[in-house]
Amino acid sequence: MRNSERARLSAVVFAVLFTQLLVYPGVDRLAAALGGGSTVDAGTAFLASQLLAFVLFSAVWGALSDRFGRRLPFIVIGALGGTVAYLALAALVLAGVGDFRTALALRFVEGAFTIGAFSLSITMLMDLDGGHGRNMGAAGLAIGLGAALGAPVGGGLYTFGPLAPILVAAALLSTVAAVTWTLPDRTPDRSSSLGDALASIRRTPELAVPFAFGFADRFAAGFFGLIGTFYFRDTFDLEPSGIGLLLACFFVPFALLQYPFGAFSDRIGRVVPIVAGSAGFGTAILSVGLAPTVGTAALGMAVVGVLGALVAPATMALVTDLVDPTERGAAMGGFNIFGSLGFLGGILVGGWLATRYDYFAAFVVAGGFEIAIAVVTLPVLLKIAPTPTVRFGVRE
Repeated sequence: MRNSERARLSAVVFAVLFTQLLVYPGVDRLAAALGGGSTVDAGTAFLASQLLAFVLFSAVWGALSDRFGRRLPFIVIGALGGTVAYLALAALVLAGVGDFRTALALRFVEGAFTIGAFSLSITMLMDLDGGHGRNMGAAGLAIGLGAALGAPVGGGLYTFGPLAPILVAAALLSTVAAVTWTLPDRTPDRSSSLGDALASIRRTPELAVPFAFGFADRFAAGFFGLIGTFYFRDTFDLEPSGIGLLLACFFVPFALLQYPFGAFSDRIGRVVPIVAGSAGFGTAILSVGLAPTVGTAALGMAVVGVLGALVAPATMALVTDLVDPTERGAAMGGFNIFGSLGFLGGILVGGWLATRYDYFAAFVVAGGFEIAIAVVTLPVLLKIAPTPTVRFGVRE
């Protein structure tokens, strides 16, 4: 039964992330259709408006679910709200009303709802037995597959027009709402106030360590999501479909290896996967910026994906290790806040560096930041991470 729930919850996580990545390969074309022009700045603004909503609302959804002891209704509300917002974006173009500022406002609304469905479906995986690393590996597998397939599929959808990705996203989010109702809600009982649920993050300062790694990892993902798109276009003269395939070289191994690497961290502990993976991850990012051909860039992206898969599930599992079961919603919401800030930072900082200096300067900062986080947090991580002899929530 738990395996069936794990699979269905992973499908929900996959679908939500898939819809997010559909727009990335041709975001310049979508921004132009919405009235913003096909520039880096317009693409940055469109992607950043969603991520800003992620930051502001992620912990709120988690704390609400902790407070009421329910997750399913909030996931359904989030998915349906995202559906309506995507349809409204398409209506702007089809009806010829509004402008790019209106589109950015609707993108913000979409993000405010969608993050609820995304964060709480991961939290429901946290609520399952069977091993924290295994459960977060399932979440990571879904995240990686969603991103891996979202990029190339989105690139292909742009051949039908700039609105095709957001129309498909609307359809999928409505499906998420329907699938979610087939799941049991195993949220631990909670009777405290909403303020107490949010305060649970402050009561566990050790969460700063996995939050920092989550920030750095998503910084790299955001960097590739925007700057990678323009870098591969300008350097190798690729169309959206080709860009999507190159991004998939990262996301496919990143997805497929997360479940086994998550289970691996249940056996050996979190420290080695997080630190070794992060240091190698940053180095591999630098190698992509130095790649002279499409082939070597694809190889570099694959290495980045493998090492990212080593880090991600162990980092999310560490969040589960550190908090009380009744506070998981707020904790995962906090993790997603820092992840969204990282994603937003990767877009904004990467875009600023690429336009002010050059693409390689952006790669140096993205890779160097990942390495720096691993070095700076290692002493604290060694103190707070459970030892490999701890069972990490494993109950068959």
